[in-house]
Amino acid sequence: MEIWEASLEGAEVIVVDEETAKAAVFGGSILGGGGGGRIEEGLMMAKKALELGKVKIVDVKEIDPNSVIVTVSAVGVLNPRHPLTVEHLVRSVELLISKEGIKATGLISSENGAFSTVNGWPQAAALHMVVVDSPADGRAHPLGIMGSMGLHNKKEYVSIQTAVGGNRDNRTEVIVKGNLEIASRIVRQASIEAGGVVAVARNPVSLSYVKENGAPGALTQAINVGRVFLRNRDDVREAAYKVAELLKGVFIDEGVVSSIEIAEKGGFNVGLALVKSSKGKYSLTFLNEYMTLELDNSRIATFPDLITLIDMEKGIPILSSDLKTGQKVCIIKVAGENLILGQGVKDGKILKMLENIIGRKVI
Repeated sequence: MEIWEASLEGAEVIVVDEETAKAAVFGGSILGGGGGGRIEEGLMMAKKALELGKVKIVDVKEIDPNSVIVTVSAVGVLNPRHPLTVEHLVRSVELLISKEGIKATGLISSENGAFSTVNGWPQAAALHMVVVDSPADGRAHPLGIMGSMGLHNKKEYVSIQTAVGGNRDNRTEVIVKGNLEIASRIVRQASIEAGGVVAVARNPVSLSYVKENGAPGALTQAINVGRVFLRNRDDVREAAYKVAELLKGVFIDEGVVSSIEIAEKGGFNVGLALVKSSKGKYSLTFLNEYMTLELDNSRIATFPDLITLIDMEKGIPILSSDLKTGQKVCIIKVAGENLILGQGVKDGKILKMLENIIGRKVI
């Protein structure tokens, strides 16, 4: 296995400590917008990463633009009976590098989320790589192709993806090469065979491509958002206001979850939730992440706008899969133009795919 360690002499490097890790997880959970993994899973993975070694975060300006960067992600629906492990995460990167002879220097996450933001940290610590401050996307998203930084539009690009997951009875390791959309569908199917979710390493590209098409600065943004939220967390309403202000967003309202319809379809949590407030009835559609927000049938937000629900009693952002009737929540919205987004969520053809799944207009 061949890894080229980045030359960091004179570079500004964030060496992650426990405070930074916690902030990254909570900030990621806010930018997850209903997806991106659970806080407890993110905290556990960050802790294990720090136990494995140093986690070094570098800005895109600090390393050679020709360096090869690999994207890591978790594909599927996280399942407590078939959890992702550090071994799954590290093995997926090892497979990609060793089997394909890729001389990788750094890793990026496919998105922000409580788990997603710190995905890449255990792999980087174990394999002596750097984490680059440029996720493929600055928020969480439902379709794997959305974290591919526009590579699907490059007809000559051959996608390389590895997927690892499952336990002893359904252990799954997959290496796939080919058309990006087809490869992504195969990986999604692998997640189902593995019990719900797989660790994925994919699509090696140059750092210059990441800088141009990813979300530079979105990792440190998650850390800053998390710090603001945690600093004000004793007053959840104030914390939500402060986060909305930092992201140039809006505190929409607070209310109570009155009903939920949810189903698992093809590795996605798909559904509709209603939240009652003094202003009326809010409806939220979700496809893992919250896709649309309406007040009495009037549209307020549409993906890739960020829609985040925060539990007023627990003081944590709520995954769509964790919504329960009776929850007291507040809602914040950040317009897409105020987020750091990758090319994958700006493509109208991909956004159109969401309409067919959720049954709501997206573009």
